Amino acid sequence: MHRKLPIIVVTLVVAVFALGAWLNLRVAEPPENAAVGGMVVNVNIGGPFELTDHTGARMSDDALRGKYALIYFGYTFCPDVCPTELGEIAVALDELGDAGKQVTPVMITIDPERDTPEILAEYVPLFHDRLVGLTGTEAEIKDVAEKYRVFYRRFEDPSFTFYLMDHTSFVYLVDPKGAVASMFRYGTPPEDMAAAIRQHMRARTDS
Repeated sequence: MHRKLPIIVVTLVVAVFALGAWLNLRVAEPPENAAVGGMVVNVNIGGPFELTDHTGARMSDDALRGKYALIYFGYTFCPDVCPTELGEIAVALDELGDAGKQVTPVMITIDPERDTPEILAEYVPLFHDRLVGLTGTEAEIKDVAEKYRVFYRRFEDPSFTFYLMDHTSFVYLVDPKGAVASMFRYGTPPEDMAAAIRQHMRARTDS
């Protein structure tokens, strides 16, 4: 016969999972006029940046011109949301087949204190061989996050020996000219993401 867990233990377990969900699944509403998964019209979001990639080289947004890009803001110490979303991006690229080669996946860290180029170099290949990891100074990260309207903050608890980052979790589809074409919420199925990217590619070809 199985022993029933005391009510207080069950309550504590539920509380722990609730805290984890609040820390790691917090997603803000998209900017006004932004269409998630569709066209984005008249939205002042995105902009130029210059950061350091996972090889230690300086890289600007100009390096993404001529192709599409999927940009995600996260951090390597993230316990579940970031790796899940990066995995979904990788699946979406696979869903696109050959067309996926026209999309560059990018992760911009919101935790530059820990996410050095060396750390990113170990992390990004775990998800996709073309994934670009970008870091920079606190000021550089703050600047690009503000341009993409990304919220993030350091979360600390005296009982922890480490800190986590609370942050919004959108994937931005940037077109070959550098404009944000779509935004995808956390949890968007990779098949839907791939379908939306194909739609943008067809629309661009037909125009």
